[in-house]
Amino acid sequence: MDINALQALVIDALEDIKAKDIEVIDTSKFNSLFDRLVIASGDSNRQTRALARHVQEKVKEAGGTVVSVEGEDTGEWVLVDLGDLVVHVMQPAVRAYYNLEELWSGSAKPSDKSAAARARSAR
Repeated sequence: MDINALQALVIDALEDIKAKDIEVIDTSKFNSLFDRLVIASGDSNRQTRALARHVQEKVKEAGGTVVSVEGEDTGEWVLVDLGDLVVHVMQPAVRAYYNLEELWSGSAKPSDKSAAARARSAR
């Protein structure tokens, strides 16, 4: 699956279950492990787990591969590895503490709030 299609699919899946503050960071020029990082917030352990499961289901339905999933047991921070794209679904306090956007901003610029709209138009 093409990275832009995968990104759009992931964003749509996150929006379906009302993820908040969805950010997309293009890491393709700075990292050989994955090309995109998607970070989103959920309000509770239950919602973060549901968001991660929904992303996995939608990717599998579209014929994509889920490489691995970490953090579903606690639900504070769930990581879904899709190969070229890695999804982090976090509760707001955990997201603020680890501040992945700032960590990656040294090597890649986080997109603005209209990332979801741009991803949909890239389909």
